[in-house]
Amino acid sequence: MTDVVRDTSASIGLLYLLPPGERVLGLALVSGASPRLAAPWARVLMDTSTPVSDAVRQRRLVWLASREEVASRYPQLGFVLPYDFMLAAAPLANGGPSAWGGIALLWPLWHPPQLSPHEHNTVTRFSRHAADLLQQAAGDGRPLLPPAEPRLLPAPLHEADPAQAMDALRFTERLPVGCCALALDGRLTYINPAGAELMGAGATSLVGSRPWEVLLWLHAPVFEECYRSAVISRQPTSFTAVRPPDTPLLFQLYPGDSGISVHITPAAQQEIPPRKNAPSRETVSAVALYHLTHLAAALAEAVDVHSVADLVADQIVPAFGPQGLVLMTAEEGRLHIIGHRGYSAEFVSRFDGMPLAAPTPTAHALATNTPAFFPTFADFQRAYPGAPRYEGRGAWAFLPLTASGRRIGSLALSYNQPQPFPPAERAILTSLAGLLAQALDRARLYDATHTLAHALQTGLLPPVLPRIPGLDAAARYLPAGHGTDIGGDFYDLIHTTPTATAVIGDVQGHNPTAAALMGQVRTAVHAHATTGTAPGDLLARTNRLLTDLDPGLFTSCLIAQLDPTHHRATLATAGHPPPLLRHPDGRTEILRLPPGLLLGIEPEADYPTTKIDLPPGAVLALYTDGLVEAPGTDIDDTTHALAQHLAQAQTQDLDDLADTLIRHAEHSAPRHDDIALLLIRPSPDPRPLTQLDSARLFTGLPAPEPPMSFAEVQALLT
Repeated sequence: MTDVVRDTSASIGLLYLLPPGERVLGLALVSGASPRLAAPWARVLMDTSTPVSDAVRQRRLVWLASREEVASRYPQLGFVLPYDFMLAAAPLANGGPSAWGGIALLWPLWHPPQLSPHEHNTVTRFSRHAADLLQQAAGDGRPLLPPAEPRLLPAPLHEADPAQAMDALRFTERLPVGCCALALDGRLTYINPAGAELMGAGATSLVGSRPWEVLLWLHAPVFEECYRSAVISRQPTSFTAVRPPDTPLLFQLYPGDSGISVHITPAAQQEIPPRKNAPSRETVSAVALYHLTHLAAALAEAVDVHSVADLVADQIVPAFGPQGLVLMTAEEGRLHIIGHRGYSAEFVSRFDGMPLAAPTPTAHALATNTPAFFPTFADFQRAYPGAPRYEGRGAWAFLPLTASGRRIGSLALSYNQPQPFPPAERAILTSLAGLLAQALDRARLYDATHTLAHALQTGLLPPVLPRIPGLDAAARYLPAGHGTDIGGDFYDLIHTTPTATAVIGDVQGHNPTAAALMGQVRTAVHAHATTGTAPGDLLARTNRLLTDLDPGLFTSCLIAQLDPTHHRATLATAGHPPPLLRHPDGRTEILRLPPGLLLGIEPEADYPTTKIDLPPGAVLALYTDGLVEAPGTDIDDTTHALAQHLAQAQTQDLDDLADTLIRHAEHSAPRHDDIALLLIRPSPDPRPLTQLDSARLFTGLPAPEPPMSFAEVQALLT
């Protein structure tokens, strides 16, 4: 590891090991930085997208030539390390079936934009040789595993003449300006007398500690931020801090392979010229990083596109400083606005639906996958002379939103005043765009799968309840899950002259398999019910079908055969929650039916039937357990509460009554299951079955009012 870091002139090296049979990379060796600095990446899941995990998983070298590329491809890494560096990651593999880990190397920006052939060959040879060693160790029964704490490889020390070293020490101690040295882990290893005096502390209390942890007036993110920047980018940086009560001090940090030299002077005496070619750098504020981290966490919770758009519009404007924001998604070759702040609806509407090929900054940024920053209106006008300007805005940033190579959309930010957009801010905004693109990509997938699941669920349930003479009915279905969590709850109402059959059931599980089985059960019940099969026999036949199919899922089901002419009902249950019966006087009882086994367990199971009176004005309520199940509550108690609520309901309209029962379930406790509800009420005077009713049984069409003539019915059916 030491050799490959030296031979490639890399500033930092990280070596990861992948134990056999595991899916987590463990950090084993660190060179050029402290293990503490690398702690957030000490364990890397193989299923996550990071440079080293991608390299190991895809068995290829990953090269990132700039921090903009880091921020675009790996936004989480970009906003935590928004510094100037280049990175290469390679798998530890020798052509065999296994990869044994990975290596990541970092270089400062003075490195050419591509690896040289020598560097590429050095990394490749190391990867193969390391894989050979690790494979041999595993074959010998002693695999090399990641240590509990990664090992720090010390920087090579140059031989120094003792006399020269003593002269250098005396030289620094005679200097009237402060000098100190930090190790790569941030600990102070030396400070001269002038430096200790300026810091207002003795050398004894400082040496061996991190200055920002000892001196309260340095206990601010800026010191540690500059230290992290110097270590990773290997570029000089500086900051000013005020030593109490009112002494400003300028700290200039000069990093190297063995540590960081720090120059300390009173801020009023900034006469020392900066190092030649040392770039000026503005640090990313801790507040900006906090807001970005907070937004990333919030975006992880946002489910659909609408919630992502609202979250972004409400948080980016106050947190990151722009006065205007427009968020667009790319669909069918056009950009559609899904959220905006700081603009009038009339102004942004003219850009809604613009083609991706339009000569606009938002479309161009997405087409080229390159952020565009315009610090002043003059810059913007030179690039887009015909573009409209909203209320004197003075600066713009146009960020492409891409995820896994797919064009997701664009984010446009505008500012009232000119904005310099220093490199650190550009990296933060680019990382922001990457996070937003991933969130929108997930949200669009959720919307699509949710729509598909809802369509599938709806297709498996009856679109409308048939109008049956002598019966009023109302049904509700309420899904509990998100995305593709398709429930197995179902209901049906089947007209079988001169009776009708009401069905409600619940297939175990919440997935497409449960939904498919639900469709089979409903079809089987419907087919048997149309022949006038009694409820007990109907359940027995369906049970034999399910045991033959052996789907590995069980189904509860309740059948009620309704006779509106004689105001009677015959019921049978297969392990389903008991129905409720509200009598015409409002008294409500729980019908405890003789139990029957769940469908799909025992092929010869028997399902006894129970006959009840169902007079006009009574309400029979069939439901699935989602209506009465509540975490931590006995289901008998919740069933009694539902019966009481049904008894006390004042409405006579069945649809209103169904909504009342659903609201009661939602308000009484959190629900984690689907809900199906079917209410049936006999009407006082059932009219006789007409020819029109017979036609409707086969078409599913609602009976028109007033009744149509037979010729009209024939024309309609044709």
